[in-house]
Amino acid sequence: MKKLPVITGFGGINPAGRVSMHHAYRRMVHDALDDQQMASTWQDLARLMKLDPTSTDRQTLLDGTLIRRINPASHFDPDAVLTHRKATLKQPEGLRFQLKRSQLPKPLPAGWQVTDASVDPVEVQVDRDLAVLLPETYQAKVSSAGTLPEGFNPADYYNAAHHPRGLQMAVYGASDAVRSLGMSWQSVLDRIRPDQVSVYAGSSISQMDQAGLKGLYQSPLTGNRITSKMMPLSMPEMTADFINSYILNSVGNTGSNAGACATFLYNLRQGIADIAAGKCRVAIIGNSEAPVVPEIMEGFRIMGALAEDEQLRQLDNSDVTDNRRACRPFSSNAGFTMAESSQFVVLMDDELALETGATIYGSVADVFVNADANKKSISGPGVGNYITLAKATSLARAILGDAGLQRTFVMAHGTGTPQNRVTESHIFNEVAKTFGIENWTISAIKSYVGHSLGPAAGDQLTAALGVWAEGWVPGIRTIDHIADDVNRSHLNILMNHHYAGDHGADMLGTLINSKGFGGNNASALILSPARTLSLMTERHGDRAMTDWQHRNEAVSEAQQRYDADTREQGLNVMYSFGESVMSDKDLSFGRNSLTLSQFKNAIDLPTVNPFTR
Repeated sequence: MKKLPVITGFGGINPAGRVSMHHAYRRMVHDALDDQQMASTWQDLARLMKLDPTSTDRQTLLDGTLIRRINPASHFDPDAVLTHRKATLKQPEGLRFQLKRSQLPKPLPAGWQVTDASVDPVEVQVDRDLAVLLPETYQAKVSSAGTLPEGFNPADYYNAAHHPRGLQMAVYGASDAVRSLGMSWQSVLDRIRPDQVSVYAGSSISQMDQAGLKGLYQSPLTGNRITSKMMPLSMPEMTADFINSYILNSVGNTGSNAGACATFLYNLRQGIADIAAGKCRVAIIGNSEAPVVPEIMEGFRIMGALAEDEQLRQLDNSDVTDNRRACRPFSSNAGFTMAESSQFVVLMDDELALETGATIYGSVADVFVNADANKKSISGPGVGNYITLAKATSLARAILGDAGLQRTFVMAHGTGTPQNRVTESHIFNEVAKTFGIENWTISAIKSYVGHSLGPAAGDQLTAALGVWAEGWVPGIRTIDHIADDVNRSHLNILMNHHYAGDHGADMLGTLINSKGFGGNNASALILSPARTLSLMTERHGDRAMTDWQHRNEAVSEAQQRYDADTREQGLNVMYSFGESVMSDKDLSFGRNSLTLSQFKNAIDLPTVNPFTR
């Protein structure tokens, strides 16, 4: 019997706030919830934003979250982005200037003469034109982004010196996810072999800020030194490396499967494949991306992907840019909105979840990945997403039946580009018609948090889990109409929040859709907690489920304590630098197994030829 990968924890940080315990989700649908439901989330946001939870007004919390104008204090000033202009200094009689001896270039450029090298500063005579770069600033054409809550800095939570922002966010996000389990990580390790852990995490475009690739490439050309951390910490799989070495103490399966905007689902597929094959019993899946960097944003803008301020003003027939409504999926729109995010989920096989009493947030039935085949533009959409969504929908029908299929909703990729609104809606509509879905509920949360690239499907997945906590499928509140070229004869594209019953009981599953540049398409089927528990009952029996419920009582209490402590004091991240480091002296070898001093259980070695009967 195939093992069922169940979601037992999740966490992270995005423009809506801390992800665990559904806080980020609640920020998105706050206007559908009452004061009691929102109280803990307001408190958590205030703590994240370094504000007094007892005196901060709600509007301040709203204004400092979701998509908004880029803040110079935390990122860069969109009105004054630093650049350089090429210039040539000309002087008929030559140029003469003074320069510190230590600042003389080596070797001296052609045409340079130092009149007296014994003095400092020296005097330099240049007998020809001098090419220079003059510093200047420009006003960015894009000033909107989905940035982390105002005042939040992931570097404040651990010794993050010289770490790229994406890795800082990863430490916070992975810690939040693991701590959300309601049990110590060591207690999980004690139940499994050390190699039965999988970590698949990374980023789609690497670490691109000054502490990463940006600094690596720019430093020599700006008179600065490359540091010893820039190269290794830039690698896209470094997120997984940090989690293994500084958070989990893991010797299990690891890596990162990059697939542009579908990267999170690519890694999710790796995790569930390991669980299904028995290669792991618990998997940490996630991505962390910090792309709100001038050069990255300009690269996407110049290819026509981002919504420019002028385009937004034209859409609104206004002289003022409405940064809050920059992302408008399936409506009149101009492009996507860049965002940063760190998203992680913890998966267990269903047997381990029962043994530990872990809370069941849902299960991952499967993730389908297909390429686009031949195409003209490498960044344009193709046929692959039709295949992935059709497969996911067909599996949903097989598991839920025709009636149950009507009770699913889609978390769309929904970027807010003119091309996406046509192509993705056509995919949804054609699949809905084929499978007899009459009014398929479509949500697009990039309208709230923007497009975080690699982690984007993680933003979608964790928001979907919130539906089964509070009952509301998020509507696209940044739009007031559906564009005429959107295909929707069989779709219910939400412009307002949709109530799906108590704890989302009307919805048995959700399809998470991703469309990435280059033909990286992925669609995942996530089953609701209720349907997952029903499957587990069929697989393991009533007695096992009753025992699980008793164990889960203590786990649920621990989760509530974790949440309360974090709201009151901030997250205590898991970061163990240089602790319990093992060497060859910590290994004991045998022909059938090996043991490590830091782990309770041994690692089994293969002793059977798997290719013979």
